Amino acid sequence: MTSSAIAVSGLRKAYGDKVVLDGIDFDVAAGSVFSMLGPNGAGKTTTVNVLTTLLTADAGTVHVAGHDVATATKDVRAAIGVTGQFAAVDDLLTGRENLQLMADLKRLRSGDQTVTRLLERFDLVESADKMASTYSGGMRRKLDLAMTLVGNPQIIFLDEPTTGLDPRSRRTMWGIVRELVADGTTIFLTTQYLEEADQLADRIAVLNQGRLVAQGTADELKRQLPGTHVRLRFADPFELGEAARVFTDSTADEEELTLRVPSDGQSRSLRALLDRLDEHTLNAQEFSVHTPDLDDVFLALTENTGKDTSKDKEAIAR
Repeated sequence: MTSSAIAVSGLRKAYGDKVVLDGIDFDVAAGSVFSMLGPNGAGKTTTVNVLTTLLTADAGTVHVAGHDVATATKDVRAAIGVTGQFAAVDDLLTGRENLQLMADLKRLRSGDQTVTRLLERFDLVESADKMASTYSGGMRRKLDLAMTLVGNPQIIFLDEPTTGLDPRSRRTMWGIVRELVADGTTIFLTTQYLEEADQLADRIAVLNQGRLVAQGTADELKRQLPGTHVRLRFADPFELGEAARVFTDSTADEEELTLRVPSDGQSRSLRALLDRLDEHTLNAQEFSVHTPDLDDVFLALTENTGKDTSKDKEAIAR
């Protein structure tokens, strides 16, 4: 049995002459958060729809929870839960009734207990018997995710689950996602909020024009972009000047007494940098590693959509 909760190889989907997914490959480890980033129209929702059996791929293989989505649709659907971009709650029902409806549809024997447990877990007890139409955006999102959890799915697809939420509600949802993963659930997350992916994802894939242009942890993606550097702060202008002569590719800030030295930020490079300071009897009072943030990564990989950037993408994805 594979340790991959999701395994995708050569996935392709087109609508007429428009290729939406152009042969993408990725694996999602069980019990992890995998985040797919990309601009609008990149193919994120199409990917989710194929993985959740709502669309049929034109080519490639897709296994979810060990089942082929093309030949074992029923098994895949039994193993997954899906929360879309818009909360799929029934406004004419109460929160409790929405959950009970899901329990009845899944024919749970302990439906009442499940409903009570989920209301407590999502802090919806006080509003349980109020109409869902009276819920705030954050409450509707929590109810929607609670409904997704009825039946304890192994894998949950969250397609931009915090769109439109205020920062407090978004962080509440982050906490719930972390709890789910701690319990062994696998999360497939698409989001437009780069901070969200940075905070939650074990691995990130960047999708652009139907192709995966980079994969890795947030830190790996940041380190691979130009701009990572070590910042050294010195006690006086003399030492700053001496250090600038040692590191000829550096940039000095005389007012702040700091030196910016290009680096990949890895331990071996840091050790070599500090050794060079020692060789010249120089002492930095402080040093810190600075990397591009995920916004920089996203823009670098997706902004040049009108020209061939395959060489740059290969370098970053390598």
